[in-house]
Amino acid sequence: MKGFKRKKQGKTDYKQRLRLISSGKIRLVIRKTNKNVIVQFIEYAPKGDLIKVSSHTNELKKYGWNGSRRNSYCAYLAGLLAGLKAIKKDIPSAILDIGLNKSIKGSILYAALKGVLDSGVNVPHSKDILPKEERIKGQQVAEYAKKIGEEKNKRFSGYLKNKVNPEEIPKLFEVVKKKILEKWK
Repeated sequence: MKGFKRKKQGKTDYKQRLRLISSGKIRLVIRKTNKNVIVQFIEYAPKGDLIKVSSHTNELKKYGWNGSRRNSYCAYLAGLLAGLKAIKKDIPSAILDIGLNKSIKGSILYAALKGVLDSGVNVPHSKDILPKEERIKGQQVAEYAKKIGEEKNKRFSGYLKNKVNPEEIPKLFEVVKKKILEKWK
């Protein structure tokens, strides 16, 4: 089995990859790291895939986001940003590639997909996999932070350290989303 190093390392499912690239369409690749979410539009090329558009949750700092970068609302914003960049580069559609990640309804991966869809890029999907709007905006976090009162200093210390009030996450989300839309629409 020489030449399948990435399969042995558990990094690539070659059967899935072959199905995706044989479609001839650009792939919407969504990946999670320990601290970030990466959204890319990638075109197959025999000598190596070509990244046409890329967005990373670290980019959200430019738009005023200073909270955590690995959650549903950041994934949505990164997806929205990548989608708007793709529209500017005349990429109207793509097929979803979540790699070796498990497909879990309402997950971070599908929050990023929702952002791409809201930008206007067409990606075939099932509507029931997308997270609810409240989750994407961070309303459940804000409500929980209000409910626990003073204990939020312990539970949300990372947010508070970065001067983000967890009760204000939906407002911050809307401000950052508006800045992204103003710049890229």
